[in-house]
Amino acid sequence: MRKLAWFAAACSGAVFGAVYLLPEAMLLPAGALCALAGLTGLFVRGNWRLRVLLLGFGLALGLCWTGVYSALVRAPAQRLAGTEGTVAATVLDWPQENDYSISLLVKLFPEGDGGIRTLLYVSGAEAEDLRPGDGLEVTASFRMADTLAGEPSNYYYAKGVLLIANAGEAWTAKPAESVPLWALPAWFGKALKDSVASCFPDSTAPLVTALLTGDKTGLPESQYAALRRSGLAHVIAVSGLHVSFLAGFIATLLGCRRRLSAAVTIGLLFFFAAAAGNTPSVTRAACMQALLLIAPLVDRENDPPTALATVLMLLLMFNPYAAASVSLQLSFAAVAGIFLFTGFLNRRWTDKLPHKPKGFWPRLRNRCARLFFASLATTLGAMVFTTPLMAWYFGTVSLISPLTNLLALWAVSYAFLGGLMTALAGLVLPAVGTALGWVASLPVWYLLWLVSGLSGLPFASVSTTSVYLGLWMALTYGLLFLWLLWRGRRGRPVLPVCLSLAGLCLALVLQAAALTGGRLSVSVLDVGQGLSVALYSKGKTALIDCGGYDAGEVAADHFQAMGLSRIDLVILTHYHDDHASGIPQLLERMEVGLLILPDVEPDSPLRAQVLAAAEAGGVETLLVSDGARAELGEALLTIYPPLGDGGSNEEGLSILGTAGDFDLLVTGDMNDTVEGRLVKYGALPDIELLVVGHHGSKYASSETLLQAAAPELAVISVGYNTYGHPAAETLERLTLAGCEIYRTDWSGTVTITAE
Repeated sequence: MRKLAWFAAACSGAVFGAVYLLPEAMLLPAGALCALAGLTGLFVRGNWRLRVLLLGFGLALGLCWTGVYSALVRAPAQRLAGTEGTVAATVLDWPQENDYSISLLVKLFPEGDGGIRTLLYVSGAEAEDLRPGDGLEVTASFRMADTLAGEPSNYYYAKGVLLIANAGEAWTAKPAESVPLWALPAWFGKALKDSVASCFPDSTAPLVTALLTGDKTGLPESQYAALRRSGLAHVIAVSGLHVSFLAGFIATLLGCRRRLSAAVTIGLLFFFAAAAGNTPSVTRAACMQALLLIAPLVDRENDPPTALATVLMLLLMFNPYAAASVSLQLSFAAVAGIFLFTGFLNRRWTDKLPHKPKGFWPRLRNRCARLFFASLATTLGAMVFTTPLMAWYFGTVSLISPLTNLLALWAVSYAFLGGLMTALAGLVLPAVGTALGWVASLPVWYLLWLVSGLSGLPFASVSTTSVYLGLWMALTYGLLFLWLLWRGRRGRPVLPVCLSLAGLCLALVLQAAALTGGRLSVSVLDVGQGLSVALYSKGKTALIDCGGYDAGEVAADHFQAMGLSRIDLVILTHYHDDHASGIPQLLERMEVGLLILPDVEPDSPLRAQVLAAAEAGGVETLLVSDGARAELGEALLTIYPPLGDGGSNEEGLSILGTAGDFDLLVTGDMNDTVEGRLVKYGALPDIELLVVGHHGSKYASSETLLQAAAPELAVISVGYNTYGHPAAETLERLTLAGCEIYRTDWSGTVTITAE
């Protein structure tokens, strides 16, 4: 079995190298060189002969297959890309409603070519009625699915999607006469979601749906963010945890009939994986569970490293670009960590427990202790390799995760199995399903309560963009590596664990000191195409605007990473989503002392939403029409009243912050005309920091403002956009004014501290 592991691991490693490192033109030549290198194994003596052959030819297969896939499998898509035409298509999954259209996963059938998996955007009320298996004739424009948010990306390729098509209303449908066999899992998944929605209360149905199917579109953003911060987001990425629950449940129902149980379980697991969308994580789990069930039937020992490497190779052979899937990487990293560390840790912790204690209470204590240690060992094992991946891709690490998983995993099993049985019952007997739904909601309510409480703790989740936390992670993994090398027979991890914890405490202290040192600390947060500016001065905190990508969560994370749970002052410049949409999220997570708003646009829906959120949270509000001042530690904030008219941008507030001889200016989205009025009536001093207006629009940061304020530093809060921000003219004006320019899309969160 280990021979296969050598070959499969080499092949998988080569695919990862091909996707991430090597140019496409180099794949076939590199594969040929690896094959030649593998042939050198014929001249090697001993056990390494076969290993060299397996490694060489495994690498060759991975590189060559990726090259062939890129050259041939994508060829039909490349012929369509950049064109507009009419093609036939088949709907593969249920429609997904977006802000401006409806997206469909389809398979296109251009004349003379096979099917091409495509993400199709259509409009029209009839699009919501499309079903998996329906035929389409679409007239659309096509492009390769090789970009995301304007940047080169393998995100869609990793999902098997090769093309993006836009058809608008230029399409006609031919409903399927019957449901094709291949579409049955999608229909079953939809029926399961509908049953959950009808059987469970509104408070628990979204989380149950996510647990059963991985569909988190109905999950409130605040709940998903809390799951992520608490380290429990993996429970709604359907994977090995869910598959093991289901396999155990089926085995219990079928009893000891081993062959029948294995056959039925494998079939149902793959059907369940298809109903959950065949994501890499659930496909991996179903394949590995199938190998685990098959091995004893063919008199072979199940070898975890071989199973893991083989399943990974098979998935990558099906689609080499799945190597870029974050869920695939996290899933395999978790299992690899469990294989390597969980068994060792569990044995170390349970060796001293009695094997067969006498008496009811001793047996109960022993069983509870073993369950506790097994859960802790599994959690820590899974975190070993997933933590650096989470830090790399998401920039955060959940410090509360081990505790959350210990307290939650038992409830996850009951919530999953209870939700599944309830949903199945609801398909047949809706009244019974509704009654069961209230009982099955008990563990779900517990999970929501637990996650809400633990995720709100200071330091529950910390940003790894801090250099200090990055150094702590490097220290921790360095200590882990040294411990693996020199652990000896007894393998006591006390010293490395204590050093790591001490390093974490020091990193958190240094990070907080970096953000709170000086008279005033200003952090322009990375919220994409939006604005959120965090201020800190001598124990007092403020936030100017809270809009952009997940802005409420980003802002709350920023303050909680300093151990804070309160923001003294929040100021909104105006009522646009990219400046105020994160307020409801922020108020759910943080205590806010005072919310200051411009007293304009009384009919604005966003203004009404912000005020409603403030009222629900018991937050005091102040509507400004004539200007105001607020003290913030050693800083003074001057809030200028609306100086323009004609729109939200022109009617917004602007803020001057002063701490000693340091001044900063935030102008929101006001245009050059209103900037002129600010210069005329605002008595602006020479400022050190300008938060560039309107994300670098050419209509803001005018020469008049720059000459009057003479900023030394300019920070542009900007993300992917189609407006051309920041404009070349603005960048040129800032440069000519002598500004040192920083951009959040290049540098992430920018922090400047005034001494």
